[in-house]
Amino acid sequence: MTTVAPVASSRSTLAAYVALTKPRIIELLLITTVPTMIVAERGWPSVWLMVATVIGGTFAAGGANSVNMYVDRDIDKIMNRTKGRPLATGEIEPRNALIFSVALLVIAFVWLTAFVNVLSAVFALSAAAFYIFVYTLWLKRTSTQNIVIGGAAGCMPVLVGWAAVTNTVAWEPIVLFGIIFLWTPPHFWALAVKYKEDYSAANVPMLPSVATLENTSKQILAYTLAVWALSIAFTPIASMGWIYTSVAVIAGAIFTLYAVQLLRDPTPKRAMKVFTFSITYLSVLFIAMGVDSLVIPVA
Repeated sequence: MTTVAPVASSRSTLAAYVALTKPRIIELLLITTVPTMIVAERGWPSVWLMVATVIGGTFAAGGANSVNMYVDRDIDKIMNRTKGRPLATGEIEPRNALIFSVALLVIAFVWLTAFVNVLSAVFALSAAAFYIFVYTLWLKRTSTQNIVIGGAAGCMPVLVGWAAVTNTVAWEPIVLFGIIFLWTPPHFWALAVKYKEDYSAANVPMLPSVATLENTSKQILAYTLAVWALSIAFTPIASMGWIYTSVAVIAGAIFTLYAVQLLRDPTPKRAMKVFTFSITYLSVLFIAMGVDSLVIPVA
């Protein structure tokens, strides 16, 4: 009976540290990493290489996300969406969170260098540094372009995945970087529509909190059209086959349709539909990319 409370407390603390890494965001980042590795290999890379790359990428993203929570702990207490985060609730001490964050980043770099290659480690750490210093510490609280420019950090996993397989950089991962870069604003702004009052209260100039919903909807549509175009352009650049091309055309059309519906009926309910589908869109696009590379030989 006397051991129940300590065990429960340990589990709660562990869960708090896991929450500090934003695991749901990491899942989305890894969805883009593995298919990119398959495209780079034009087949299955070694299982160990995929596992090692995913582990290293998880440490790097988790470390960067943890630093983000450390820096934003003041505004997280204000925003309804984030007030349950472990630093906002006081479940984890700020100093401990920072030590944990730095440890994850160091482990990520050492792990990728040792078990993958130096280039992938540099890309992973660069992504973390960009997210921490450019987005979190600079742009998030000062510019309406915060998520546009800062979103570049979330594009880096494709470079990590490509470098893990080839130890080089090529046009294919650069275009994939561009697809995710253009996808990020409509994805995030659509969610921010629902929480615009939160951002206003926290003094964060996220676009929906400082612009009209109509203007936000126009920008969401513009970026969605750009994503659709670039995803189709990836076919000749990477010699993709009919599986990927069909998915890119159809999924992009659906994504655009949701954005058009939001422009015609600019409401938070419509915006959440755009947000929800945006996750499906990116996942399906990259899965199709991987399947295509496994099934259809390069001409």
